[in-house]
Amino acid sequence: MISSFTAQEKKLLENILRFAKKKRIKLYLVGGYLRDIILKRQKVNPDIDFCLKRGAINFGRILAKEIKSGFVVLDKEHGCCRLVKRINPVRDSKVANKKYGVSNGVKDTVYTLDFTDFRGKNLESDLMQRDFTINALAAELENILKQNCHFDSFLIDPLKARADLKSKTIKAATKKGFDADPLRILRAFSLSAIFDFKIERETLRLIKIKREKLADVSYERIRDELFKILDRPDAFQYLLKLDKLRILTIILPEIEVMRGVKQGPYHHLDVWKHTLETIRQLEFLIQERKYNKEIQGYLNEVVSSERRRRALIKLGALLHDIGKPRAKRHKDGKTMFHGHERIGLEMTENIAKRLKLSNDELDSLEKMVFWHLRPGYLADNEEITPRATFRYFRDTAQESVSILLISIADQRSTKGPLTSTTSRRHHEKIVLNLIKEYFRRKKEKRLPRLISGDDLIEKFKLEPSPLIGKILSEVEELQAIGKIKTKKEALEVARKFIR
Repeated sequence: MISSFTAQEKKLLENILRFAKKKRIKLYLVGGYLRDIILKRQKVNPDIDFCLKRGAINFGRILAKEIKSGFVVLDKEHGCCRLVKRINPVRDSKVANKKYGVSNGVKDTVYTLDFTDFRGKNLESDLMQRDFTINALAAELENILKQNCHFDSFLIDPLKARADLKSKTIKAATKKGFDADPLRILRAFSLSAIFDFKIERETLRLIKIKREKLADVSYERIRDELFKILDRPDAFQYLLKLDKLRILTIILPEIEVMRGVKQGPYHHLDVWKHTLETIRQLEFLIQERKYNKEIQGYLNEVVSSERRRRALIKLGALLHDIGKPRAKRHKDGKTMFHGHERIGLEMTENIAKRLKLSNDELDSLEKMVFWHLRPGYLADNEEITPRATFRYFRDTAQESVSILLISIADQRSTKGPLTSTTSRRHHEKIVLNLIKEYFRRKKEKRLPRLISGDDLIEKFKLEPSPLIGKILSEVEELQAIGKIKTKKEALEVARKFIR
């Protein structure tokens, strides 16, 4: 029927209930947590929503001290606060602590606990103001703990959420819901993507009417919903839906000028359609390589917060040609986009900052956009020299594989009359070999430096300057490709470089 709580979760909820009873407060579990229990969906780091008649912020503040958690007020006007509680199953167990004395390498589980006042005169009116019917569920905490999640008999479900969960339907809880919070327009698609649910026709009609309101939502909130979509294996189809409804343009107005921009004879699609096709081909490629543990591990790496490279690489693919409309030129009957990667770099920086992405994410996206042509240039050669290989990995750093994957997807999306199967196969062979080389090098121990900046200052009486960095970079390159192996050889290289 319905899955049970984990032992860790149950203990946490029992502690919260015990405290609520002490304060004579009736607590209800609401929304997505109950939905996920019904769907038998377990999150690594659960979000648990509670509501109570009034005083949620004060209750949360005191509870945070009781359970030793973080505390922040989310919305003073509507009485909403958040507690963040980290629990390590080994470290937080007295028995385990006696046995191991440490956390034994077990990762913390992070619980996000939101407490909110009723938005209405009672619980039912509160549920009627939720975003979608599948989230308009509630149950008294005490009853759920007694029944260990088997709560069919006392689940409060005024909008027939269970029926919509069964039919896999996203339905607006109220016609005024998108006015109350326009982010729900984008959330309809992120929920659809996460659960593979369809959006009900009337809800889609309301979305079309209210879509412009999304422009008033903070970009941090938009970013979070967008990344939920990008993280899905079939994000392309949801981006396509958002594009057809002109919602994607509201989020990223820069894409509008990409529409209808024709390209040269190597291409069969305009810039925007080519961009969408690149994302589609990228997802096919990731699926093809699903049994490659190294690639999948790389894509699953968290770059910032809980945002993974799997999602970031798709945003990189979405932005890789964004500079083309401004770079477009005609010369001698040819269409050219010289320097579009530099223009794209500047535009990407603005978009990343607007979405409040971290510095690491900004750096990754900039590398993807700026260097996305580099693998193609390398593939123009029959063989890649060790020097060219070293320089590629040096310049692209941690995004080497992201750029290589985008390059294959980009090439597969280019099917104009001048493209050939032979060149495409050669391109993929070169790129896939570079991916293998990246993971091989990651396993190698880093070569010890032959000389340092202090050596150069002492030996050649140099003043600290950018010259020292250039010399060290040259020495590192020659050492990496096996041209030099000793300190003496490194100093001789430095001598020639200075001359």
